[in-house]
Order: sequence, then structure tokens, then C-alpha cells
Amino acid sequence: MIHSKAHSEIGTGIYSIPDISLLLRLPKPKVRRWLADFWDTRFGEKYNNNYSWGTGINKATNFYTLIEFYVFYQLRELKVGTKAIFTAHDEMSRQLKTPYPFASAKVLTDGRKILYTLTDGTTINADKSHQINLKEVIEAFCKKIEFSDNDLAEKYWPLGKKEQIVVDPHHQFGQPIIDQTNILAESIFNLYQAGETIDFLSRLYDIKERDIKAAISLFNQKAA
Repeated sequence: MIHSKAHSEIGTGIYSIPDISLLLRLPKPKVRRWLADFWDTRFGEKYNNNYSWGTGINKATNFYTLIEFYVFYQLRELKVGTKAIFTAHDEMSRQLKTPYPFASAKVLTDGRKILYTLTDGTTINADKSHQINLKEVIEAFCKKIEFSDNDLAEKYWPLGKKEQIVVDPHHQFGQPIIDQTNILAESIFNLYQAGETIDFLSRLYDIKERDIKAAISLFNQKAA
């Protein structure tokens, strides 16, 4: 992973295109295209916001954009149209007064419309009608995101919350670590690749073998 501290603030994380590709299981060309066409161009110009910095292999973005990528991708997997996603993003950005609406609200979907939840629990259509919609919806793609008390995304669990691998922008510049530690998952993987055994690594770091295996699994998987 290639990182630069330029343009980074404490607690925002640093994520290159290969990082996003690894964490979200997305092909690098798609990440590069989405970042350039959608966030840097469409959203960037509309909200007068810089979503990334650097060029080429050194191009990077922050934690909130990573979460926006995740939500965008999951919505597309649920067959929500790109136009509908853009409309929702624009409307939620205006309502919530943030250039990162998909990272600032618990986004919900019924597979057709995009909705979000107000502080009182009311679910609203994220379109210009503002029509209240209390229809039962699914929150499947929020299962990997942990939100703070003020409804901002604060952690991402790339393998799901059942595993101890977490992306927290307040630790190790947001790179994947073993939860409740400052141990980089990539460091574990590199030692394993160098020939160390899972048992040895478990004793070396004083963590469970399951956590060692999860760290290895994260970096063994390749984006399609």
C-alpha cells in the first residue's frame, strides 16, 4: 500500500486506489473511474469539495469517501439506478449540509427508492418529494459500517463485524488493524508470507489464531 500524509488530517484516514480496491473488493479501474468521474468531477464541482489529492498511483482519498464508495457500490448491487443514486446523494447532501451524505446518515433501501432516517427514527424518501415512507426496508449494506452517536460513519469492518479486522481512521491512518489493538493486518500478512506460522504469529502478537487467519484472508483475496 502506498500512502502520503499530504492533505491528510488526523482521524480522516488515507486510502489509495489499491486500498479501496482491496477493502471493497472492487477492480482498480472501476475505483479509478468512479473517483474521477463521480466524486472528483460530478460531486466535486457541485459541492465545491476536493474528494481526493495526488495523481496516478499516489492518488488518495479519505475515510468518508471510502464509505461513500461502499454505499454506492451496494446500492448498485441492489439494482438501484445510477440516476436515482445521484438524485438521492444531491438531496441528502442539501438536507444534511454535507458533501458526504452517504457517510453521514444510515442509508436504507427497499431496492427501488433510497431512504434515510432522521434523528426521531422517521424514514424519508431521499428525493425531492420528501414523502414520508414507513415501509419496512432492509439495512443489509450497513452491516459493515459502525456509526457514531451523531450518525457519522466512524468504522468499517471489511470482513463483517463477526471478524476482528476493522478500518478506523483514528488508528494507523485508517489502515486495517486487529480490533482493540494497533496491530496492522498487513504486517501480519507480510510475516505470514515470509514463512511464519499462524501459531507463531498468534503467540507473537498475543491475539487469537482466528484473528491471524482473518488478517491473512483479507490480503489474500483479490478484487475481481
